[in-house]
Amino acid sequence: MDTKIFGGILLIVGTSIGASMLALPIAMGEGGFLSSLVLLLACWIVMTFSAFLILEVTLWLPPRNNMLSMARATLGRPGEAVAWVTYLLLMYSLLAAYISGGSAIFDVLAGFLHVHFSPMIDAFLFVLVFGYIVCRGIKPVDYVNRYLMLAKFGSYALLVVFAAPYLDHHHLMGGHPLALVSAVTVTLTSFGFAPLIPSLRSYFDGDVKKLRVCILIGSLIPLICYALWILVILGVLPREGDKGLLHLMQTGGSASELVESLRYFLQNSSITSIAHIFTIICVLTAFLSVSLGLSDFLADGLKTEKKGKGGAMVFLLTFLPSLLIVLFYPSIFVKALSYAGIFCAIFIVLLPGLMAWSGRYHKQLAIGRYQVMGGKAAILLLIFVALAIIGLGIFKVVLGY
Repeated sequence: MDTKIFGGILLIVGTSIGASMLALPIAMGEGGFLSSLVLLLACWIVMTFSAFLILEVTLWLPPRNNMLSMARATLGRPGEAVAWVTYLLLMYSLLAAYISGGSAIFDVLAGFLHVHFSPMIDAFLFVLVFGYIVCRGIKPVDYVNRYLMLAKFGSYALLVVFAAPYLDHHHLMGGHPLALVSAVTVTLTSFGFAPLIPSLRSYFDGDVKKLRVCILIGSLIPLICYALWILVILGVLPREGDKGLLHLMQTGGSASELVESLRYFLQNSSITSIAHIFTIICVLTAFLSVSLGLSDFLADGLKTEKKGKGGAMVFLLTFLPSLLIVLFYPSIFVKALSYAGIFCAIFIVLLPGLMAWSGRYHKQLAIGRYQVMGGKAAILLLIFVALAIIGLGIFKVVLGY
C-alpha cells in the first residue's frame, strides 16, 4: 500500500477512536449486543456518506479550504455562522467529556501515590498539565500522540485478547433495542472524522481515488474496533447489579468507573492494569487532538499568537468553558458526549447535506466534477436522518430522557 494512503488512513483512525469508545458500551448496555451492532453499522453508513459529501464539496473549492469556508461558499453567511457556532459547541462538549473522564483517571493515578484530591482539584490539575502541552503547539503534541497511539492499539489488542475468555454469551443475549435510542448521539460522535477531509484533500493534492480509499478503509477500521470492543465489554459485564452497565449509565459512567467494574467482575489484575492504560490513553489522545484543534481555531479567529498575553487568552478560551461545566457537573462524561452528538449531527451530517444540495442544484458548482452516488434521494435522506437525530437529542436534553 502507498505509504501516503497508509498515513491518511491512520489519521482518520486516530481521529475517530478516542474517549467515545469508553462511553459506547455504557450507552449501549441496555440495548443488547446485536441491536448495538445494527446501530454501529447505521451510524457508520451515515457518517461515511457524509464524509464523502464533504469530499465532494471541498473539491469544488481551492485547496486549503475548511468547513467554514465551504459553508460560506455554498450556504452564504448564515451557513458559515451556523458552522462556526456548532463547531465551538461541539468542541466544548467534547472537551467537557474528556476533562470529566481525565480528571477521574487523574484521581486514580494520584491514588497510587497515596494522594487524593477533590474532583475540582483533579480537573484543574488535568487541564493545567495536559493543556500546557497543547499550548506549546503541534510539535510536542505530535510527538506525544505518536507514542500514545502505539500504546493505544497495543493495549486495545491485549485487552480484547485477554478479556475474551471471560465472555459470557448469556450477557450478549436479549436487551431492549428501543433503549438504544438514547445511544444514537454518542455513537455518532464515534465516527466524527469528517472535518479532517479538507486537510486530507490538500495532503493528497485532490487525488479522488486515494481519498476515497482513505475514507472507506479509515472508517471501516474504527467500525471493526468498536464492534469487537462492544462484544468484549457487553459479554463480560452484566446489565444488572451495582457495577453493571445500567448502573454505570445511571451514574454518568466515567472511564475509571468502567475499569472498576471490569476489576470487580473479572478479578484479574493484569486485565485491570491494561484497561487502566487503555482508558487513560483514549482520554488523553482525544483531549490532545480536540483541544489542539480548538486552540488553533481560536488563535486564528482572534488573529493572535499562542504565546504571551495572546497565549494566555487562547488557553482560557480553550479550556475554561468546558472546565466550568465539569466543576458544576463532574459526572458528565456520557452526557457531554450525547450533547456533542447533537452538534455533530448539525456540523457533520446536516451541513454537508445542505452544502452538497446547494452546490449541486442551485449554484451548479458540481458540473463536470466528482459527485457522490445517490443523487437527490440520498442527500434528502441524509438531511432527514440528521434532523431526526437532532430532534431526538433535543428531546433527551429537554425531557431528561
